[in-house]
Amino acid sequence: MAPRTTGPRSSARGRPPSASPVGTPTRGTTNPNRLRRMDRWIAAVHGPALRRSPEPPLAVDLGYGAAPWTAVELLARLRTAEPRTRLYGIEIEPARVEAARPYEHEGLSFLHGGFEVPVPGRVALIRAANVLRQYDEEQVAAVWERLRGRLAPGGLLVEGTCDEIGRRHVWVALDAAGPRTVTFATRLGSLDRPSDLAERLPKALIHRNVPGEPVHAFLRDFDRAWAAAAPYASLGARQRWIRAARDLAADWPLTDGPRRWRQGELTVRWEAVAPRG
Repeated sequence: MAPRTTGPRSSARGRPPSASPVGTPTRGTTNPNRLRRMDRWIAAVHGPALRRSPEPPLAVDLGYGAAPWTAVELLARLRTAEPRTRLYGIEIEPARVEAARPYEHEGLSFLHGGFEVPVPGRVALIRAANVLRQYDEEQVAAVWERLRGRLAPGGLLVEGTCDEIGRRHVWVALDAAGPRTVTFATRLGSLDRPSDLAERLPKALIHRNVPGEPVHAFLRDFDRAWAAAAPYASLGARQRWIRAARDLAADWPLTDGPRRWRQGELTVRWEAVAPRG
């Protein structure tokens, strides 16, 4: 992926740069196409809201890592839904921002910052992938609240985790009022059973995958539905996943249907799997 050398030098016009970014640096691990499943879901589900924006919608890739691939890719995918979209990649490590400068082009800029999200105005989308894994579970709610406060009306925060090459993802979608859904996404050919995704649960849920917690019960029931759908494996892993999702929907409030299930995705309402207490 060759860098672009044209386009504006980044600055949050009308808003001074943050003197003390909020947060701590991540390891910075990144790979091209690592977040493709999350990006495609965002473009499909949040695309209508982006198109309704009277102004060009502004998106943020928060904590993009040591290389800017994920920010470049996110903008390209969002523009398939709304060509007016602009995007800021934000990193707390100044060296990572400087390394990303050559990739700036029309609609794409990079800024030094953290959870304060130092961009002008409010934003239509914040994606924070693999950012909160290093934090304590007790810190998640405050980070979520801070990020949600940066959303424009109808805006979306997507926070979650994936593996190093993007085969397995789990993310939470939040709006200004709070968390709304949890999405499980996988490359179906690599899946042994749905509970394999437990290792990629976001920080808000990963320590709750224990008996007595709703997310544990959900993954248990998903495994049972997957096992019951074994006869469909002869038709391919996709058909088995779709059948398991249909069975799971009888007892759990899924928000999507076969069109998304075919992508190796499944989305459940947050309140069904939220931590007890």
